[in-house]
Amino acid sequence: MKSSHLSKIGRIIILTTIAVAGLLSAARELPAQKVEVVDGVRLVHNKGKGAWGKKPAITLEPVRKLGDIDSTDPNTAFYMPAAVALDSAGNIYVLDTGNNRIQKFTRDGKYLATIGRFGQGPGEFNYPAWLDLDKTGNLYVTDPFNERVQVLKPDGSDLRTIKFSDGRIGNVFVRNDGKLLMGQATISFRFLTPDEKKPAGLPKLVKVLDAEGKLLSEFGDMLDMKEELLTNTINQFVLTVDEKDNVYLAFPYQNRIEKYSPDGKLLWRADRELPYSLEVIDRGSIDRREGGVSIRSPRINRSSEAIAVDGKGRVWVVTLARQLKKEEQVGIGVTISQSPSGRQVGFKPQGDTELRETDAYKLEVFDPEGVLLGEISLKQFVDGIFIYGDRLFLVDRLRGASIQEFRIKE
Repeated sequence: MKSSHLSKIGRIIILTTIAVAGLLSAARELPAQKVEVVDGVRLVHNKGKGAWGKKPAITLEPVRKLGDIDSTDPNTAFYMPAAVALDSAGNIYVLDTGNNRIQKFTRDGKYLATIGRFGQGPGEFNYPAWLDLDKTGNLYVTDPFNERVQVLKPDGSDLRTIKFSDGRIGNVFVRNDGKLLMGQATISFRFLTPDEKKPAGLPKLVKVLDAEGKLLSEFGDMLDMKEELLTNTINQFVLTVDEKDNVYLAFPYQNRIEKYSPDGKLLWRADRELPYSLEVIDRGSIDRREGGVSIRSPRINRSSEAIAVDGKGRVWVVTLARQLKKEEQVGIGVTISQSPSGRQVGFKPQGDTELRETDAYKLEVFDPEGVLLGEISLKQFVDGIFIYGDRLFLVDRLRGASIQEFRIKE
């Protein structure tokens, strides 16, 4: 009996040792994230590939592709599509910026209707920049070159217009309470002239507006680079909002991802390891001569393209796994002219738009507290990401002019 009892204890000790060793081994496989709290803000410094390790715990199942730059169907011949929104029935709305319209499809991708056309009147657009839907299905269209946000009924008829006289209009999101969130101006050509007085402080990043466009509050701090052009560039960001009206920012030229509460309190800031530097390569310049302005943009490596949040509060960031090669780079040429009838704007992609596949992009997925879970490799160019339930949409705006829909599989 005694011998049997000792044998049992020995087995327990051995099993316990194995279990502890297994836990230690698992712990060694997980990244040692450094988390600190500074002035009440959680700062997360992510290392390694994340908690998932080498194998993602989530996969993306291809569902369908909407649109193509070479499409012969006029309903899916998009030109610089910018945003995707879904209504309560699951119908898909694609903001087709270059064609000055919104294309509506069923959840199965069948064409339903076209909303809008080029112009300055109700229901007309001039290179609209963004689209969001409120909880009743009304469409909020950010129309910066017409200096307004148009609110349309679900059938596309005019509901009301929110005017902005200063012309600095950013992408607008609709909160659950009907208030609006606005990011930085979509495009701005204004820089201080030498005789203008510099503002006392840098502007905030995000504006909270009432339903009529009146400013209620602002939040989010810019990084001061001590030079106007460089400061404007380094503080560019992409924005999204979750189901509870929390706000998320990702900064293309900084290793910086942030989450804010609905009242504008910074909850956490996260960074991660990148295989390239984000140091300033060229600070750029503004050359003013004889009333004209010549601008040479700063050169900085780019880290992020887009951000979205799923129903579980996980943050998805479209991240560059490497910098684009010269032959992969595509930009937008902009022409602006002023006439008695108004401002005429033109956009045209510049570069090799025939390329469709690349290994330069990946999806990084963070938990609701900013800890990196892992990454999913991509095989396409990505300019935007949108998530509704288990439906994930990736936008190739400048090359394929298409929307790829996936199903999130766990």
